[in-house]
Amino acid sequence: MGVPLIDLLDFPQQSEKLLEACQEWGCFRIVNHNISRTLMSEMKSVVRSFFDLPLEIKQRNVDVIAGSGYVAPTKINPFYEALGLYDMASSEAVGDFCAQLDASPHQREIVETYAKAIHELAMDIGLKLAKSMGLVGDLFSGWPCQFRINKYHFTPESVGFPGVQIHTDSSFLTILQEDESVGGLEVEKSGTFVAVDPMPGSLLVNLGDIAAVWSNGRLCNVRHRVMCKEASIRVSIATFFLGPKKGLVAAPEELVDAENPRLFVPFTYEDFRKLRISSKSHAGEALLLVRADALKHQS
Repeated sequence: MGVPLIDLLDFPQQSEKLLEACQEWGCFRIVNHNISRTLMSEMKSVVRSFFDLPLEIKQRNVDVIAGSGYVAPTKINPFYEALGLYDMASSEAVGDFCAQLDASPHQREIVETYAKAIHELAMDIGLKLAKSMGLVGDLFSGWPCQFRINKYHFTPESVGFPGVQIHTDSSFLTILQEDESVGGLEVEKSGTFVAVDPMPGSLLVNLGDIAAVWSNGRLCNVRHRVMCKEASIRVSIATFFLGPKKGLVAAPEELVDAENPRLFVPFTYEDFRKLRISSKSHAGEALLLVRADALKHQS
């Protein structure tokens, strides 16, 4: 069986299926979302044109927080290149991103339209998931969405090798617009990596480390990787619904009781992000460093 498929127009009937997917897989594919095929195609064209820009222009895309700007190929990930935007809900941040890359008025309009729609979608998915867990209220207000566009330049020599290493996302959830013709994404299920083949018109959602903490361990932060299947260019568009910009990441009180004590100490999202980087814990290991029982034992 492949990654679960969730129809966003079929709620609350799909609530139980959504929760099961998040607990067992940590990822799911969505259809009937609010991003039209036309907008997805136009956005992909803009993304490709951005990567064709000269290096000196791409390097203007500087970090707002670590890893949020231009990422050049490295020794560890030699086939991977990325551009980023820290806060998609901020019209000023979107404008700065477009200005850095000399976007035309038409390109800017597409980026602005996509950013608004994908941010609304991230909020909607988060609230649907929370409701499936019996939670209500304005739970994710002010949580930023980071936008990252990815390019994999696979060569004949790279076939069979990873385009990006095994990792979990640091975010609460990630919405991925895949390359419609070039696969390679694999997610881990019960210790085995399962290929996730593209499905045109759909979007893939992964849960990250923050989801595991916020749910008090109920939700799965899926480990995944990208493998080179063929010598070609692979382009994807990822939106990371991060965590609170202000305040602490912590499970809501409704998910904590005598039978389910708080598993993780509260922390700020930025501190956790820095912890992942400083400890080189990019595949979920960082959660062990913020486990309440482990820290209590150390003290």
